[in-house]
Amino acid sequence: VHGDRTFCGNSLMKRLNNFIGGEFVAPQNGKYLDDFAPAIGEKIADIPDSDASDVEAAVRAAKAALPGWASLTLAERADWLDRIADVLTAQAQTVAELESLDTGKPFRTARDVDAARSISNFRFFADLIRNRKAETYEMSDAHNYVVFKPVGVVGLITPWNLPLYLLTWKIAPALAMGNTIVAKPSELTPLTADFLAQVVQQIGLPAGVLNIVHGTGPSVGSPLVSHPDVPGISFTGGTVTGAVVNSAAAPLFKKVSLELGGKNATYVLHQRTNTNHHFCRYQQ
Repeated sequence: VHGDRTFCGNSLMKRLNNFIGGEFVAPQNGKYLDDFAPAIGEKIADIPDSDASDVEAAVRAAKAALPGWASLTLAERADWLDRIADVLTAQAQTVAELESLDTGKPFRTARDVDAARSISNFRFFADLIRNRKAETYEMSDAHNYVVFKPVGVVGLITPWNLPLYLLTWKIAPALAMGNTIVAKPSELTPLTADFLAQVVQQIGLPAGVLNIVHGTGPSVGSPLVSHPDVPGISFTGGTVTGAVVNSAAAPLFKKVSLELGGKNATYVLHQRTNTNHHFCRYQQ
C-alpha cells in the first residue's frame, strides 16, 4: 500500500493488490476500482477489479497449501492464530483508523468494536482448539470416536459494514480447523482486508493458506462460489444475493453457511460544511 496524501494524519492509499500464494499481485486483467471514504467523498484507493483468472490462481494456491496446513496439530494452528492476534493487538490503532476511514463510522466505534472483535475472534478460536478434548461415546458393543477433518479450500465472502470484524469471524475458525482460504472482502471497504494480508505475510503464515481476492460479486464472488475445488462457502450479505449463492453451490453439494438480511435504516444528512475538519475532530 502506498500513499502520498494524508487525512486525519493518516496516509491516503493509492493502490491495493490481491494477496495470492503469500505475495501481493496485481489483477491479471490490469483493471482497478475506485474506493471512496464515505465521510468526505474522496477517493482513497485503487483496488483490483479482479476476475475468474485471479480466483483460479488463488484457489490453486490454497489447494497446494492445504495438505501442509491440515497436517499441523491443533496446538500448532492455535499458535498461528495467536500470532495474528498479537500483531492486530499491537496495531489496533491503525486497524481502527483504516476501518473508520473506509466505512465512515466513528473512530471510537471502529476501535472498540471492529478492531477489538477482530482480535478476540482469533483469540477465541485459538483457545477453543487448544483446549479441545477428544470425543468418544461408549456403547455396549462398540467404542465410537468423533473425528474432525477440514472441509478443504473454503470461499469466504463478507459485506461492507463490519469489514475486518466479519472477515476474521470467518477466517479464524476456518484456519483453526485446518482449511485454507480464498476470501473476497467487499469492494466498498477493502482496506483492513489488505492490512490483514500484510499481517499474515509479516508473521510468515505459510504461503497459500490465506488468499484475498478483491473485486465485485459477479466478477469474483460468482466464480469463487461455483468453483469445483472450493467445497465450502460462507457468505454474509443480502438475501437476494444469498439465494444466488445457494443456487450456485447446491448442484455441487457444497457446504454452505449464509448470514443474510438487512433491516436498519440509514439517515443521510445534506449539510457538508468543513466536512474534513469536523470529521477529523470527531475522530479524535
